[in-house]
Amino acid sequence: MNICVYCASSQKIDQKYVELAASVGARLAERGHTLVSGGATVSCMGAVTRAARAAGGRTVGVIPQALVDIEIADRDSDELIVTADMRERKGVMDARSDAFLVLPGGIGTLEELFEIWTARVLGLHDRPLVILDPWGLYRPLRRLIEDMYEAGFTRPDVFDAIAWTSTLDEAFAALEGSTVRVTPTAEEIGESLPNP
Repeated sequence: MNICVYCASSQKIDQKYVELAASVGARLAERGHTLVSGGATVSCMGAVTRAARAAGGRTVGVIPQALVDIEIADRDSDELIVTADMRERKGVMDARSDAFLVLPGGIGTLEELFEIWTARVLGLHDRPLVILDPWGLYRPLRRLIEDMYEAGFTRPDVFDAIAWTSTLDEAFAALEGSTVRVTPTAEEIGESLPNP
């Protein structure tokens, strides 16, 4: 299966997020999957691809020319696809993927998440979409979606279209179509979250 991983490119984040990305890359390869990523060498993007290759996995990087020009392209990818712009990049990543895994990230990661999530809610695809959030970065987002639902802005299937997980085991069970215990609601979580 080709699994697209959306994650951070920021180099200012806590190292635990980079280590999480590396764990994901290694697990993905160990389970025989191909990684589809943003094709950069920095931060979590670089960590997930390096770990996948180190574990014997195949990597497909998709990166716009503007980022190649500033020399952050992962030229060690088994396949590096250079696109004209960010919109084309997202389209290629979507087309090449059988499932989507969202790690903690910034506004670029959120943009990717919302595009794939919206398409799934609209019935434009039925591929697995999973958030792996061990430390609760996305708790406010989940609360916001719940509030939007209560106010009538979203459909009930907005919740069915995504799995919120907090461990690698949960995330890969959801990606691979197994039964998964999704993370409880924000109110149920409280302040303590398990390590991945």
